This record gives sequence, structure tokens and C-alpha cells, in this order.
Amino acid sequence: MVKSIWISLVLVSGLFAQDAYERNCVGCHQELPATLQEMFKRYLLVYSGETNMKAGIKHYLLYPSKDISAMSDLFIDTYSAKEKTNLDIKELEEAIDIYWDKFKVFNKLK
Repeated sequence: MVKSIWISLVLVSGLFAQDAYERNCVGCHQELPATLQEMFKRYLLVYSGETNMKAGIKHYLLYPSKDISAMSDLFIDTYSAKEKTNLDIKELEEAIDIYWDKFKVFNKLK
């Protein structure tokens, strides 16, 4: 009983400590062979820049389809297209912004 209460408290406190990206993206993607950084590189190759990439990810998460995924057909055939997101637009955009800021290479090269 005490153990389950402790676990519940840890999980609930973790929800408040994490940002939208960590709460909603990281957990599911840990199970996939391609890291979120590798997926970022793939999206960047397809969409070329911040505005297009963010719009492409947002559109894919709202209307997932094999036809519009930036991932390879083999990846989608093996792991399937993602289910439609249940995030509201504000939290989805926040998660995408954090994702962009975490992995962008612009202004990080010296």
C-alpha cells in the first residue's frame, strides 16, 4: 500500500516537473529504434527549415498517414504510423517548439 502511494506521488510529481515535449513525446519514442534526434535529422532533410518542419510535424501528428510521414516506408511498415495526437493545439505546438530548440543545429556550430 505504502509502495503504491509512493510510486503514485513520484509519477504525479514527474508530470509537473517535465515540459510538454518530455511528457508527451519522449516516453513513446524510447521504444523505437530511431531516436528523436535521428527523426529530427530526417524531418530537417525533408522540410529544410524551422517553419516548414514545425508545420509538417504538426500536420502529421494531427492527421497521421504513411503517405505524409518523413520516415521511410520500411520504418512505417514495421512500426506503423502514429495514432492521431490527443494533445490540444497549444500543448502540441509547445512540444514541437521544445523539440526544435533541443535538436536544432543552427547557431550551435562554431
